[in-house]
Amino acid sequence: MEEIAEIKTYAKKEAVPIIKDETQQFICERIEEIAKIKPQVHVLEIGSAIGYSAIQFARTAENVFVTTIEIDIDRHLKAQQNVSDSGLKDRITTIYGDALVTQIDGQFDLIFIDAAKAQYIKFFEKYKENLADGGIIISDNLSFHGMVEDLSLTNNYSTKKLVKKIQKYIEFLKTNPDFTTEFFKCGDGISVSKRA
Repeated sequence: MEEIAEIKTYAKKEAVPIIKDETQQFICERIEEIAKIKPQVHVLEIGSAIGYSAIQFARTAENVFVTTIEIDIDRHLKAQQNVSDSGLKDRITTIYGDALVTQIDGQFDLIFIDAAKAQYIKFFEKYKENLADGGIIISDNLSFHGMVEDLSLTNNYSTKKLVKKIQKYIEFLKTNPDFTTEFFKCGDGISVSKRA
């Protein structure tokens, strides 16, 4: 677990956003539940950053396989290195590319959306096709540091614009006839969507 602490330290120093402990625990518990009933668990992560969450997900159980996509080349390379250093190259596939145009084949039991917030609806619409029967889509940062509930917390125009897009995504989830979504105040606000 030493390298996990090192990755966390690096993320803090370099201001790389990584998953909150509470959110990670929540997702790992879901992965664990699936791992008990399926011979293999396939996780797709939109937004690798430096590989921290992918490593944590893969470590949940020996039968967990993670595919993770990152658009930033430096972060992607760092994620590759961290995955390799963690000895998980056989169970974590790191992909460099734009998740909106990258073609991902296969079915996933859990899809984790944690990339460009303004694109959440597009990510959801694209990757729902890759969701396995009984699978779930988890979206992170739906509170966005409390600003989604209280827009007066920021005076920054571009931040306000982004927050409004997150609010639109939440509305999209609530009114989506094909999925039922639960919202949790865990970490920075997350949702869990299942096919209706």
